[in-house]
Amino acid sequence: MKRIIGIGNALVDVLTLINDDKLLERFSLPKGSMTLVDAGKSGLVIYETRNLKSTFLSGGSAANTIHGLARLGAETGFIGAVGKDETGDIFENDMKEAGVSTILLRRDSPTGTAVALITPDSERTFATHLGAAVELNAEDLLPDMFKGYDILYLEGYLIYNLNLVEAACRIAKESGMQVALDLASYNVVEANLQGFKRIIENYTDILFANAEEAKAYTGMEPEEALDYFSEFTEIAVVKTGAEGSWIKRGEERLKVEAYPVVCQDTTGAGDLYASGFLYGYAHGLDLKKCGAAGSLLAGRVIEIVGARLGEEVFSMIKEQLEG
Repeated sequence: MKRIIGIGNALVDVLTLINDDKLLERFSLPKGSMTLVDAGKSGLVIYETRNLKSTFLSGGSAANTIHGLARLGAETGFIGAVGKDETGDIFENDMKEAGVSTILLRRDSPTGTAVALITPDSERTFATHLGAAVELNAEDLLPDMFKGYDILYLEGYLIYNLNLVEAACRIAKESGMQVALDLASYNVVEANLQGFKRIIENYTDILFANAEEAKAYTGMEPEEALDYFSEFTEIAVVKTGAEGSWIKRGEERLKVEAYPVVCQDTTGAGDLYASGFLYGYAHGLDLKKCGAAGSLLAGRVIEIVGARLGEEVFSMIKEQLEG
């Protein structure tokens, strides 16, 4: 089985259910997006929602994917930066408990937070203060960190530090690894288009994008974007929410249906889709089964608030995937 190591922003998710879109408008947070904010704005958002129902969970896009892979039994690692604080301890302990081999650099800045504001239509909007997470640099990456792994998984949010992403990709390629990339968020793609082009066209083997991210990158609808991405990658995946996902490798092209569920919160859907897909890929399954595994995990996670499924759910899912 292929071993997978991820690099991403090590964050703690603050999941808050809000009543309508007014709070998003007040803080100029585009609905459905991830917006970087400073410590002051992050604190203000948390303060303004203090009387609403909130849940604190370890998170971050790549960490969610790696955590999900580990819970399924895959051999995984994670590289990130956290603060020298209790929040950082919570993050580290949660990843290790799942079975992830962690390489966490401790910084003087506080551990980052991602405030997820969840509207009644189950859409989530992130106000993210990266804190210590943004202090992971290209110089911190050493070839030994990648030793023994077959796939490097990167979250698109790292594109703000293009030097870090490119250094990780170079080390991975020099180590004979494949590179998998998730585009993260449509507004991040819009703001960093040239950086993404550089990484996708030169390094990426497996690409994950949802319909909005694909359109922000290509200006095309999902099926056309799939064809475009496949010109540069070995495997291209474009997710279309309740309509499922499109997958292409070479001349092989297929549609995978979404897992039918009642949606409570879309947080982590893309992250857990990548968990399922890469779990199948690491085990040598065909693309149809990889996509089905992704849809299954994405479907189960949107049934709950947050991006962390319970151990019993992962056990059941693993049985379904192996059945």
